[in-house]
Amino acid sequence: MISDTSCNLASLDVYTPTTENPWSVSKINHLYRRIAFGATKAEVIDALNQNNPSALVDSLIDQAISLVPTEAPIWAFWDRDQFDAVQMANEENTLNFYRREGKKQMITDFLQNGVRDRLTLFWSNHFVTEDLVYRSPAYQYQYYNLLQLHALGNFRQFVYDIGISPPMLVYLNGDENTKDRPNENYARELYELFTLGVDNGYDENDIIETAKAITGWVDTNDITWGPIIFNPAQFSNETKTIFGQTGNWGYDEVIDILFTQRQTLMANFICGKLYTYFVSPSCNEAIVAQMAQTFIDNNFEIVPVLRQLFKSEHFFDQEAIGPVIKSPADLIISFFNEIQFTTLPDIDHIDFFRNMMRILEQDLLNPIDVEGWQGDENWISPDLLLGRWDGIRFIVNIAWQQDQSQFRDFILGLPIGTSADGFIDNSLQGEQVEVVVKAILDYFLPRGLQDQTLFNEALGIFKGDIYPDNYYEPGATAPNLWTLDLDGVPNQFFSLLFHIAEVPEFHLK
Repeated sequence: MISDTSCNLASLDVYTPTTENPWSVSKINHLYRRIAFGATKAEVIDALNQNNPSALVDSLIDQAISLVPTEAPIWAFWDRDQFDAVQMANEENTLNFYRREGKKQMITDFLQNGVRDRLTLFWSNHFVTEDLVYRSPAYQYQYYNLLQLHALGNFRQFVYDIGISPPMLVYLNGDENTKDRPNENYARELYELFTLGVDNGYDENDIIETAKAITGWVDTNDITWGPIIFNPAQFSNETKTIFGQTGNWGYDEVIDILFTQRQTLMANFICGKLYTYFVSPSCNEAIVAQMAQTFIDNNFEIVPVLRQLFKSEHFFDQEAIGPVIKSPADLIISFFNEIQFTTLPDIDHIDFFRNMMRILEQDLLNPIDVEGWQGDENWISPDLLLGRWDGIRFIVNIAWQQDQSQFRDFILGLPIGTSADGFIDNSLQGEQVEVVVKAILDYFLPRGLQDQTLFNEALGIFKGDIYPDNYYEPGATAPNLWTLDLDGVPNQFFSLLFHIAEVPEFHLK
């Protein structure tokens, strides 16, 4: 297994490729697997030829900024009565159907709009709600829409909008928070999970007083799953003291006080979460502090922090490549993006991805609790590993059944390492099979297979028993010579992909 980044001493200075530290397939896939959901072979080749990581990062982020949120479905603002009417007419579980459709749309967005929706997934595990709690497909869409809208926007505005959104109000009982019975759930999570961190710059009295200040967002006009608006009659109209500031504060003032009085604590907490998600579970506090200052200097705009991080020597340092265990979304979506195989047309692969991720304990928009998925080693157990292997093999199988020739096509033109190393073509033959297998392993594993015994095992899987050993010997000649034109090559790659699914390094990014 690959070590963590505790030895990563590189700075946040912009990474510029050099002869000693070149731009490579490994670094390109590292970037795309972290900032998005993997790159196609064509995208990797294009990035390799451009040899400009900083420009690539800017381009990817700029494309994400330019995207508009996913178009609202017809049911995006339906109330409970409207859903019930459709369910009665169709005699089916309409609620579950629409919730599944919302999650399938999210996966479709992952496949098409990598960077924006990578951030959307990140924020869904930060500003956590559980769709099985609020149950409304309309609220599910409205929540997802907010995540997309603010994913690369202003964090302060994000915090403000999410706190008074119907799904969050219902999830954390804000819709029950009245002047006579203040509910502390949202106030507690606002500080503990969403902005400051556990026991970091607030006390129990701050939570109690904040809960009073955000009372009143309870008016539903007796419409279930409809808008929830502010009712002044249910607001606690009294003096409150929050972070030492005293006044008759309301929701707007809570956000103002938080972002005025706790800037540094908040910036460090959020940048720490960005670091552990995008770089390594082992947090480099000095790097996080620099990111936090960038966050503050840019009025809590998210994008400047992302540009600084993803362009940096620190991010592209060798020690940053490979220490993160892939989530189910990383595993399934990134592999499908990277392989770009056509699959059987009668199989709903999007729904398969959704269900497989749920089985592997990443049910989109429905994390395990308000603290979200903890990730890292929690993604791995004996049972989950079997499911992860099976998920990858299912994709390989339905691609094989659809078109075997695409397995050879993927190998041809695959970049070998750096732009100077060239690409796999028909000139590679015989004993050069090792070059082909190494290029494949380097492509799908963050650092390839550095152990010679493990590499030889993979090489043996690729060779298999399709052709005699003498086909690979130095000096072999046709017709007893292994080449990429042979009919058995697609089967060899198929077998190697099945093996790669079980290689521990494949489950890292």
